[in-house]
Amino acid sequence: MAVSVHRAPRRPGRHEPGATVLSIRDVSVEFGEKRVLDAVDLDIRAGEVLALVGPNGAGKSTLINVITSDVDAVSGSVTLDGFPNHAWTYKELAMRRAVLLQQVDIAFPFTVEEVVDMGRAPWRGSPQARADETIIGGALHRTETEQFVERKYTSLSGGERARVALARVLAQTSSIMLLDEPTAPMDIRHQELVLGVAREYAATGCAVVIIVHNLDLAGAYADRVAMLSAGRIVADGPPAEVLTADLISRVYDYPVRILTDPDTGAPIVVPVRTHRGKTAS
Repeated sequence: MAVSVHRAPRRPGRHEPGATVLSIRDVSVEFGEKRVLDAVDLDIRAGEVLALVGPNGAGKSTLINVITSDVDAVSGSVTLDGFPNHAWTYKELAMRRAVLLQQVDIAFPFTVEEVVDMGRAPWRGSPQARADETIIGGALHRTETEQFVERKYTSLSGGERARVALARVLAQTSSIMLLDEPTAPMDIRHQELVLGVAREYAATGCAVVIIVHNLDLAGAYADRVAMLSAGRIVADGPPAEVLTADLISRVYDYPVRILTDPDTGAPIVVPVRTHRGKTAS
């Protein structure tokens, strides 16, 4: 649990590109008798988009929840800017990391503008609050949600809600952004938009961790890919080194082949399909 003391919050400083801002060491998590994370080591670095990939049940969301202290590890440690989470106040944590969960439930009929404004809460009363209006406007613009500002969040479609939730996280302007399957309810255009926003955010010197099931998106936009299988990280490196046919076929238990995007050089994952229903002529 984070400390709660009455003192001025320690504001985050800037990090050099490539500097480790969050470190996970030998972390294991158990739910009952099932071990869902097993001795995980991972560094999250400034200026980088890190994609977490792996089949359902591999431990990706659990890893995010360990980082945020929503799940307790049975062993290992997580340090943020060199200190464990409990060394920071809740406000200091919110200044340093913003989290977008798979499901964002807002029961009260807040407008979209009010929801995005919630992202500025950690900066209330600080000099940074003077930029609230500009930052909120920029977050709405980048997520293409400006047209929804007066609508109730509960009236939006699943994909629209996901983009508004992302705008709230962007408005938080934290040095680490953790996104758990943000593109799941989105069409292809907005999936590309979200990953493009993630790249822009990392380009400012921040760190972005994104759980994504679409391996093509990971290959196209991530600087690093960490692949989990049965609670372990089985590969961690540049997309071209991790997204190989042999590794994906083994981890996902389904054969794939890898093509190369002719424009970007990024790996494209193509399932090996057997066509049925055709009759020989």
